[in-house]
Amino acid sequence: MPASTTVTGMVLSAKPVGDYDKRLVILTREFGKISAFAKGARKPTSALLACSEPFSFGEFTLYVGRTSYSVTAAEISNYFAELRNDFEGLCHGLYFCEFADYITKENNDETNILKLLYQTLRALVKKVVEPSLIRVIYELKIMALNGEAPQVFHCVKCEGKSQKGTEQENSRYRFSPENGGILCESCRNYDHHSILLDTSTLYAMQYIISKEIEKLYTFRVSNKVLNELIRCMKYYLDCYVDYEFKSLEMLSSLQ
Repeated sequence: MPASTTVTGMVLSAKPVGDYDKRLVILTREFGKISAFAKGARKPTSALLACSEPFSFGEFTLYVGRTSYSVTAAEISNYFAELRNDFEGLCHGLYFCEFADYITKENNDETNILKLLYQTLRALVKKVVEPSLIRVIYELKIMALNGEAPQVFHCVKCEGKSQKGTEQENSRYRFSPENGGILCESCRNYDHHSILLDTSTLYAMQYIISKEIEKLYTFRVSNKVLNELIRCMKYYLDCYVDYEFKSLEMLSSLQ
């Protein structure tokens, strides 16, 4: 690898180091998640001051040291500055970045998760879709991109398909986080705590998992469906994500 390289990415977090420096976590197209030092970034006159904040997206020029990266320059195309003046949007944005930080790895192809994060922050700024719906879409899609999506296309026990035109089209399905997906009426006894799903809720989950990222934030749902999605994702993440997100404390205070 050359001593200097340019990557495209987004700053997930920034922490002070020493008197004037920062340690950045950047999600990049080229190298997955990396840590990089921004020397002097806390000085008011530093050229790296603005680019060393969460949500900053653009091109970062890095010096490649023996054990670490250092940011030497940056050309930022989107700061998502609107989120800094919207406390609810800021809290959601920080949570999305923290989730991406948790789930991504260095030297891994994280292009789709970077794309998901970027499109999700754009949706927050546009405010066409309510933040609570944006959150459950993001949570379900990022788990799907990481290969940990629940099975919502057929019963996880008998594999009876949930699709239009099948015999089970009008059956009521239940969501069972512990079993990793949906249960049909015949298999409901595998989990007495499973969540009964509205048909629209099931279709929404199927849409989120199967559709390309650019089309995720193009629909709205009823309050009933939204509440079911929120409940399903809460219990699903409780089962499969063994991590306490600090940013959720701020979100909980809002709710």
